[in-house]
Amino acid sequence: MKLKYKRILLKMSGEVLGGGEAGIDSGRIDTLVEELDELRSHGVQIGLVVGGGNIFRGATGGVDRVTGDHMGMLATVINSLAVQDALNKRGIDARVMTAIQMDQIAEPFVRRHAIRHLEQGRMVIMAAGTGNPFFTTDTAGVLRAVEINADALLKGTKVDGVYDSDPNGNPDAKRFKQLSHQEALERDLRVMDATAFSLSRDNDMPIIVFDVSRRGDLLRIVQGEDVGTLVGKG
Repeated sequence: MKLKYKRILLKMSGEVLGGGEAGIDSGRIDTLVEELDELRSHGVQIGLVVGGGNIFRGATGGVDRVTGDHMGMLATVINSLAVQDALNKRGIDARVMTAIQMDQIAEPFVRRHAIRHLEQGRMVIMAAGTGNPFFTTDTAGVLRAVEINADALLKGTKVDGVYDSDPNGNPDAKRFKQLSHQEALERDLRVMDATAFSLSRDNDMPIIVFDVSRRGDLLRIVQGEDVGTLVGKG
């Protein structure tokens, strides 16, 4: 099979793993793992970054921003461990690597170690964001994609691409087939934050936004088929 993207970074929100609800939807994770296993069988090297919004979203109850962001980072670790467990149960070697040191449950993120895991066929789940407050997991996803020399960042969402307005509220919303990083910034498209778009632009990292719930789209993307919205140059 001919692959356009041989090493990818898959970025997903925590809500995707929660099936739109709080907590973790094991069925949704199992479905995701089946698709990842298929990609792996075709030789695709896979890194993952998962958000934590299904467990914790924003500072509440008077918690300040920095503390709240640290709580969010820990939520991403919980999701990452759940994905790792599901991968391991399917016989897939997966490693959680975190930006915050917690040696008892995960490896610290070290770039050369992450690349080595990928080269040896392991999946690498990169948790705890960048390890710093004020940065989203979207930005962490782009950062890790650049660091591991990924061919593309795949942003799995609940919609099938980037629109000029909210397709849930506007039936006439237009889906973009392709646009540049600069256009995404100038149009203030909120599918990713400005820092993530800027970092991907500065490092020529293509981003493909797609509906992660549509079975088979991950495989079609790595084969180079026209799926979702391409931001940047494919």
